[in-house]
Amino acid sequence: MSNKPELKLEDKLRGVLRLKQYSPRTEETYIQWYKRYVLFQAQATGRMRHPAEMGTEEVAAFLTNLAVNKNLTASSQNQALNALVFLYREVLKMELEGLDAVRAKRSKYLPVVLTQEEVKTLLAGVKGAAGLAVKLLYGCGLRVAEVLALRIKDVDVSGGKIEVRGGKGDKDRVITLPKSLLHPIEEYLKQVRAVFDADRRDGVPGVAMPKAYDVKNPKAAESWPWFWFLPSAKVWEDLERDGSPRSGERSYGRGRHHLHEIAITRELERAAKLAGLSKRVTAHVLRHSFATHLVLRGIDIRSVQQLLGHSDVRTTEIYTVLAKAMRGEITSPLDDL
Repeated sequence: MSNKPELKLEDKLRGVLRLKQYSPRTEETYIQWYKRYVLFQAQATGRMRHPAEMGTEEVAAFLTNLAVNKNLTASSQNQALNALVFLYREVLKMELEGLDAVRAKRSKYLPVVLTQEEVKTLLAGVKGAAGLAVKLLYGCGLRVAEVLALRIKDVDVSGGKIEVRGGKGDKDRVITLPKSLLHPIEEYLKQVRAVFDADRRDGVPGVAMPKAYDVKNPKAAESWPWFWFLPSAKVWEDLERDGSPRSGERSYGRGRHHLHEIAITRELERAAKLAGLSKRVTAHVLRHSFATHLVLRGIDIRSVQQLLGHSDVRTTEIYTVLAKAMRGEITSPLDDL
């Protein structure tokens, strides 16, 4: 008989998420939905209940509340559903049969898009590693998580391309590097190499590896090809939120992570303010702008879909609408008077 104490459900959930190689962001999101679900049921019934004591009916009530009373978007409600299905299926080993909840209506928002002149003004003010990341967001249409996850081996200056590995939906794709960035990247890589060499001299542990690749190839984590393209400026301790060392399958201890997303956000905010832009500029706005500007140049929608890594071309078609408006193809009858 084991003397080990029974793990709390939250710890079990974290352990399974890490075992299955979910990202730290997804891990925190799933944990938050689990907590919100338990709290909602406690408030509804007046007592705390373990999720194993509940099931399809309680999950449906929680999801319906999100749609009807909390006015959450369809994507947020789906995120909550995915988190709870994972909890029940992968941790509690229970299936949610016949789940029937009021679903949130999927809103059709037009994305914010910058004009090419606005992008030019914005990019003129960015600097440093975060500034290079911003240029790649627009120049290659990358998601912010994709640019942060780039390794040295993924950025092929001589071949003029970037290889995005394990993008959304765990899909790979290849994107042409802007010619205007080839020389700046070559110069930037000299700085990154200096950081890499210093880490090796100082005995800093290798970088985190995807899907336990370091088990198959233990030396890869300390190799130049696998080093971050956008390494953080400082060496960090891999800690839990309470400051204790992180444990489990995704624990890497002391090491160098990639640049933090907040560095890109701050650089975008600084450059947008400097450029005097009235639009709210985010990393995803640059991706929307990349796609719309390609359509404006006459690039066919299927090619744009592949560059963006969209599963369904219908997701990409919104950019044709935006491009038509920016071209002025649909004019107002007021102008005919």
